[in-house]
Amino acid sequence: MGAVKTKRMPRAVREQQMLDAAVRTFGQRGYMAASMDEIAELAGVSKPLVYLYLNSKEDLFTACIRREADALTAAVRAGVRRELPADRQLWEGLGAFFAHTSQNPDGWSVLHLQARTHGEPFASEVAAMRAEIVAFVTQLIVAAAREAHRDPDLPESEVAGLAEALVGAAESLADWANAASGVTARQAAATLMNFAWSGLGNLMDGKPWTAPDAAHEASGQTSPAR
Repeated sequence: MGAVKTKRMPRAVREQQMLDAAVRTFGQRGYMAASMDEIAELAGVSKPLVYLYLNSKEDLFTACIRREADALTAAVRAGVRRELPADRQLWEGLGAFFAHTSQNPDGWSVLHLQARTHGEPFASEVAAMRAEIVAFVTQLIVAAAREAHRDPDLPESEVAGLAEALVGAAESLADWANAASGVTARQAAATLMNFAWSGLGNLMDGKPWTAPDAAHEASGQTSPAR
C-alpha cells in the first residue's frame, strides 16, 4: 500500500493559526519576552515557516495588532442598532466592546498594553483603531444631540470631546474588568452607563454643566445655576 497523503492546510488557515498563537503569546508574555520559537511551537509549525509567512517578529506583531483592531471595531459596529434610541445605542455599543475585550483578553492586552508601550510602528496602528472608534461614538452622540436639540447643524465639535472621554473611560474599565474577579461585560457596561449617561442626558436636555467664571472661582463662590 502506498503512503497516505495528508491534505495540505490552506495558507490563509495556517496563517490565522500562527496569528492565534502569536496573540496568545504576545498577550500573556509581552512583546519583548515572546519568542518566535514558542509561537511556532504553540502554532504547531516550524519557526522557518513562521518567518516565511510573516517575515519577522515585528511584522508578526503588526499583523496581530491589525487583526485584533479590525475584530474589535467590527464587534462594536455590529453591536449597535441605529434604529434604537440614543441611550440604547450607547448601551449596546458598550456591551459589545466589553463583551469582546472580556472574551479576547490576550487580544486586548496586545492592543491596549503591548502595542502602546513599544513605540512605532505599533502605536500608530492602535491610534488608527482608536480614532475609528472615537469617530463612531462621536456620530452616535452628535446624532442624538441634534435630534434632542432639534438642530440639524449642531457641530460635531460640541460633542467630540465627550466621545474621547467616553472611549478613554471604556479602555480603562476594560482593563479593570479583565483583572477583577467576577465582573461581567454587562456589569462593566452598566458601570460606564451610570457614570456617563447622566451627563449626556443633561446635554441632550439642553442643560449642560457650566464652569464658574474666574472671579467666582477666585472668591470661592459658586455660579448661579443656568
